[in-house]
Amino acid sequence: MICIAIACTTLCACSRKEGARTERPEATIDTLPTLITQVKKCSKLYTAEYNIHKIVTYDDVVRMKGNILKRDFSVRLPLGDRKIAIPMDVRLKAYIDFEGFSEKNVERHGNKITIILPDPKVALTSSKIDHGETKEYVALTRSRFTDAEMAVFEQQGRQAVIDAIPRMGIIETARSNAARVLIPMIEQLGYAESDITITFRKEFGKADINTLLDKTTIER
Repeated sequence: MICIAIACTTLCACSRKEGARTERPEATIDTLPTLITQVKKCSKLYTAEYNIHKIVTYDDVVRMKGNILKRDFSVRLPLGDRKIAIPMDVRLKAYIDFEGFSEKNVERHGNKITIILPDPKVALTSSKIDHGETKEYVALTRSRFTDAEMAVFEQQGRQAVIDAIPRMGIIETARSNAARVLIPMIEQLGYAESDITITFRKEFGKADINTLLDKTTIER
């Protein structure tokens, strides 16, 4: 059993390319190349940070299972139980990489403009077991949990967090916070806020999460 508690922190930090200049463009400039240049000054836009606290529990009961007269049975053996509750803290960060941003990401129809964001990425930046708060019960007839077993439990906890990403709203948070950064930039080019749309190329669901994970930070 895995219990998860989530704390979300909004981030709007640009990781700028080396040598990028930050001066504001003239309000009268309204060209596609200017817009693309301004957006690409952010190589990565970090939009959200999720700090997740969860408890991984494991109950190891010895049972004897079998079949008698075509009936299945399962008997708990009096050999003693092993139980453990492991608190974990996992940190996720969502970001959008504008390295490949181009005119293909911009649609203009008269005074209206739509920015199609590159696909968001989710990085698992850290995971840590709180060994001081780990609760363990082991009967006298059983052996204690090994380091190898603890490592398996930690990996299960990490995987549970990954599986829960579609329910966290982190993708929508990435889009909303990207809009907070990009809309003022586009307004400086002469567009009204009501004419600006910031979106992704599609709605991302559970089946898409594997493609959005930053594999350099997540061990499978």
